Amino acid sequence: MSFDFLMTSLIVVVIPGTGVIYTVSVSLARGGRAGVIAAFGCTLGIVPHLVAAAFGLSAFLHAGALAFRVLKYAGVAYLLFLAYTMIRSGSSHGLANPSAEERSAGSTIVRGILLNVLNPKLTLFFFAFLPQFLSADATLPSLLGLGAVFMAMTFAVFAVYAILGGRLGTAFSTRTTLRHRIEQSMGLLLAGFAVKLALTER
Repeated sequence: MSFDFLMTSLIVVVIPGTGVIYTVSVSLARGGRAGVIAAFGCTLGIVPHLVAAAFGLSAFLHAGALAFRVLKYAGVAYLLFLAYTMIRSGSSHGLANPSAEERSAGSTIVRGILLNVLNPKLTLFFFAFLPQFLSADATLPSLLGLGAVFMAMTFAVFAVYAILGGRLGTAFSTRTTLRHRIEQSMGLLLAGFAVKLALTER
């Protein structure tokens, strides 16, 4: 495992994307622990893409326009759903009084998993990214090993975001309106990512 791989992976993971926005949003609303759970869900959502890249399924996704579009628009729809949920909760008292479903660790994990599973760009990313750091005679375990390291880094970085988001939420605990506005802003960011994904070509 090279230093270049570790540094490149760290840069990729640290740059805020949909997973970071989701994790921080959960942390602001329900604390750092809930945010770490969200980070775990986002990390699990990487697994199908890693498996697809390892077994060549990403090549099918790259070649099959219909398969790519179906997964892409499913991802767009889900991002818009999450964006709507964040904007709506920011317009009410959803942050201060989360529902039982929103408090559920299982629900938080499932949402994080779906957020990444329904993003076809992740499969293509692994298909293009991981082989750069493998030798020509590399075995499947080597590829899976790099993927596992990438996932571990993802969880660690997202957990840091979660803890910071939880502390920020505590600092704003008496400023409900501001917290609502932040939640709405994150919902708008997710909507922006949905538009970007909709316009993405392979």
